[in-house]
Amino acid sequence: MKIEYAVKRILRKHGKIDFLSRLNPDSSIMDAGCGNNSPFITKQILPDCHYTGLDVGDYNQTKPLSADRYIVTTAEEFPAEIARFPEAFDAVISNHNLEHCDDRKATLEAMLNALKVGGKLFLSFPCEQSVSFPRRGGTLNYYDDPTHKFSPPNFQETLGAIEKRGFEIEYSEKNYSPKMLRFVGWVVEMFSRARNKCMTGTWAYYGFESIIIARKIKQVPSGGGAPPPAS
Repeated sequence: MKIEYAVKRILRKHGKIDFLSRLNPDSSIMDAGCGNNSPFITKQILPDCHYTGLDVGDYNQTKPLSADRYIVTTAEEFPAEIARFPEAFDAVISNHNLEHCDDRKATLEAMLNALKVGGKLFLSFPCEQSVSFPRRGGTLNYYDDPTHKFSPPNFQETLGAIEKRGFEIEYSEKNYSPKMLRFVGWVVEMFSRARNKCMTGTWAYYGFESIIIARKIKQVPSGGGAPPPAS
């Protein structure tokens, strides 16, 4: 593993890089919302994985596209495209994707159904408190990003929806704030404010992210009355 990823894994335990690093090398992975060079990064960490990337556009894909399967669809068809792969993957990643979805409930349902029994979900999204955070370049207040829909996903309702679909929660943090990054964020906060820009550690200092990691322990049919993942 490259040094930069090893450092990120240390600084962001339970973050996306750490999650990927704990998967089997040949895992089948769906990345729902795979912008920002996610196919390239995933293949750097797990070169032998089978990677399916799904998005509604080519967002910041500046590195060589490394996906085994790359699907570009519309926002309206996004949940249905995920639903084409029932019980197909060892892992599903949704890294700051849910807040951009028109139909969060259908998207979450489809992602949960796409996992094999024993498969794992990585889900991250802005915390509910971010609606009152300072406005800042790089997105600190939820509404800094005009592509964010509605209000932030409701953390407890999202946890409940996942558990009711036969999942065990392995890790959950409503305001993800790893200690070393939080300290860095505290050190640079004055400069971040002055430059009106998020810097390394800013998100951790404020606890901007919510993260949920869950493992599928049994297959439960959809439509079982689970609450919606957002309010």
